Amino acid sequence: MFRISMRRPVQAVAVSLLAMTLGSASLSAAEPGDVVARVGDAEITEADIAFAAQDLGQQLQRFPPNQWRAILLDVVVDMELLAQAARQDGLDQDPDFKNQLEFLELQALRNAYISQKIDSLITDEALKAAYEAEFKDFEGPEEVNARHILVSDKAEAEALIKELDGGADFVELAKEKSTGPSGPNGGDLGYFGKGQMVKPFEDVVFTLEPGEYTKEPVETQFGWHVIKLENKRRQEKPAFETVAGDLRQRLIREQYEAKMAELKDAIAVEVLDDSLELPSKQGEKAE
Repeated sequence: MFRISMRRPVQAVAVSLLAMTLGSASLSAAEPGDVVARVGDAEITEADIAFAAQDLGQQLQRFPPNQWRAILLDVVVDMELLAQAARQDGLDQDPDFKNQLEFLELQALRNAYISQKIDSLITDEALKAAYEAEFKDFEGPEEVNARHILVSDKAEAEALIKELDGGADFVELAKEKSTGPSGPNGGDLGYFGKGQMVKPFEDVVFTLEPGEYTKEPVETQFGWHVIKLENKRRQEKPAFETVAGDLRQRLIREQYEAKMAELKDAIAVEVLDDSLELPSKQGEKAE
C-alpha cells in the first residue's frame, strides 16, 4: 500500500501502539488484523495504522498523543483513496512503478531479515557476556585527587610552603589564602586524569605521592600553585548501562558482516558492467 520502513514485525509494532489506543474511545488491546475503517471494498487494519506510525513517527511528535490515531487513520485513508485512483488510471501497470515496487520489496525483505535473523540474536545475555569479555582485565588510566592553593605571587607561595613545613593545615590555608574557585572548599579539585589540567600543573601533580605537597611553587597562567596530592587510583570500568548501546551496535555489525560473508560465499555475484567494481573486490586487490 505504501512505503515500509519498519524494522520490527508488525505484531510488535501493533503492541507498541496500545499507548495510542488510550487516546481513543476503545481501551481494548488491538490485534494487527482488526479492521478500523473501510474505503470502498478495501479494509484498513491496525497493521496499516502500525506501519504508518513507524513511517510518520517524527511528524507525530508535533501533535498531542491523543490525536495520533486519528491522524494516522486520516493519512492511511488518503493513501488508500489515491492508491485506488492510481489503479483505476493504470499506474500500477507502469514499468517504472513496477521497478520501484520491486526495489521497495527488496528493501523491506532486507530490513525484515536483519531485524528477525540478525538483530534478534543480540540478547541481553549476549550483551552481558560481551561486556564481561570486553572489560574482564580492564585497567583504566590513572586519576589523582589533589588540592591546591593559588596565589598571585611566588614569594607568597613560598611562604605558604614554609607554613606547611611547620605543620600548618593545608585545607585551612587554602580556605584562607587561595584565590582560586576551589579555595572555599579547601582547594579540593576532586579526581582528574591526564589532559584535564594545564600542563605545568599536570607535570608536577602526577609525580607526587599521596600526602605529599610541592616543595617549590608551580607557575601556570593562573598564578602560583602549592599542590598537595590526596590520592591516586585507576579509573573504574564503565557501567554496563553506559556501554550497552555501543556493544549492541558492534555485535550487530559483527553478525551482519559474518552473514554477508556467508551469503557471498554461497551465492555467486557477477558484475556485468566493467566500469563498476564491488568495494569488497577492490579491497581484495589492495591486499
